[in-house]
Amino acid sequence: MKSHPELFAAMSTDLPRLYLITPPVSDWVAYAPILEAAVAACDVACLLLQTESRDEGERQKIVRALAPSVQKHGIACLIADDAHLVAGSGADGVHIEGTHEKVEAALKSLQPNYIVGVGGLATRDSAMSAGEAGVDYVMFGGPANPQEHSEIAERVAWWTEIFNVPCVGYAHELASIPDLVRAGAEFIALGPAVFADPRGADVALRDVARLMAAAPESAR
Repeated sequence: MKSHPELFAAMSTDLPRLYLITPPVSDWVAYAPILEAAVAACDVACLLLQTESRDEGERQKIVRALAPSVQKHGIACLIADDAHLVAGSGADGVHIEGTHEKVEAALKSLQPNYIVGVGGLATRDSAMSAGEAGVDYVMFGGPANPQEHSEIAERVAWWTEIFNVPCVGYAHELASIPDLVRAGAEFIALGPAVFADPRGADVALRDVARLMAAAPESAR
């Protein structure tokens, strides 16, 4: 399947789009219906697929099995932190949480045919360095990132005011969404707030759609 590097190339002034982050997946057979229900619940732009196995062959098997189930809906499927796995797995790109060297290596091996995004940006300088390097997007916050919501929203507002590289703001909980909309995030990332919801990811995502539609767009 053709990749989606253009997904992050140009954003309109509409509401942010959703970027889902799965928990680490080991049993792709059991997870397939969960993903199918989630992506059918509302408009999703991108899915970051995390795998639990450390075995490269097993990880590739999981991505090959699950990526088409989201790609058929026009959703880009990214792999967490493994640029080497992208081309052979059918994924659309990679999300890097790590050093500048890892980002540079991913950009060199994957662009322009695949998406390369970056997170784990602890400082403004590290975010600016990633943007200048040519990444397709920057993400502030994340499931394993210690940044609090107020800091994420502040960093999103700063970035979108100055830079053209698209920005993903991570929401620790559904109540964080309106602030990120107002801050101007082009994409809002959701992980446990959706996939750990006891009501089911699809029900949570319908709430997400309502929250986004109701949020003021004063920053846009």
